[in-house]
Amino acid sequence: MIKKLLSIVVFFALVTSANAQFKGALNKLKNKAEEVVGTGGGLSQDEIGNGLKEALNEGVGEAVSFLSTEDGYYKSAYKILIPEEAQMVTSKLKRVPGFGDVEEKLMEKMNRAAEIAAAKAKPIFIGAIKQMTFKDAMNILMGEDDAATRYLESTTYNPLFGEFKPVIQTSLDEVNAREYWKSAVDAYNKIPFVKKVNPELDSYVTEKALFGMFGLVQKKEEDIRKNTSSRSSDLLKKVFAKQDK
Repeated sequence: MIKKLLSIVVFFALVTSANAQFKGALNKLKNKAEEVVGTGGGLSQDEIGNGLKEALNEGVGEAVSFLSTEDGYYKSAYKILIPEEAQMVTSKLKRVPGFGDVEEKLMEKMNRAAEIAAAKAKPIFIGAIKQMTFKDAMNILMGEDDAATRYLESTTYNPLFGEFKPVIQTSLDEVNAREYWKSAVDAYNKIPFVKKVNPELDSYVTEKALFGMFGLVQKKEEDIRKNTSSRSSDLLKKVFAKQDK
């Protein structure tokens, strides 16, 4: 009987100890959460969301500024190359009079169109950033170096593509790219025994132009995360200081 009583006492002692440890762990988590997003001079969800939006705005601004200059795409790491299907056309046309340098000419026109379109892209991106709710603000802040960019890309890529494509089409026409490409395709389709093709440039150039945009936004985000000197406002300093810990 005494042994049973001792066993019960030991059991309740262990349960009480475990419960105290569990409560202690919960309190630590609660305190950590309050330190990051809660009360007492910490960060609110709004501050975190606004800080991340500000970082993305800066990234978009720098991306637009860089890519919209002459050779911003054409002579950079984000140069838009000829689509694979079009290479079949350009390789055959090199032997056709008047189309010896068709690949380089087309490539330049595509990149010039992307550069023109980039100058008009900022309002589209800013509008998309403003609509973001940042429900996952803490996960983004404490995530990978490109977490905010990837979140922006995953939630806004399709609507951005839809809005950006007409800008690309207008820009392609501005540099005569689509008409030039049509004449090249027509010449190719007249070559005996070739399989007739009609590859279009609009979607391809739009996709590659956006790839360059997101790539540069990502670089800016990584810079802000890693370099305190790149945090240009008090809000950026305050928000991103949390992920430094």
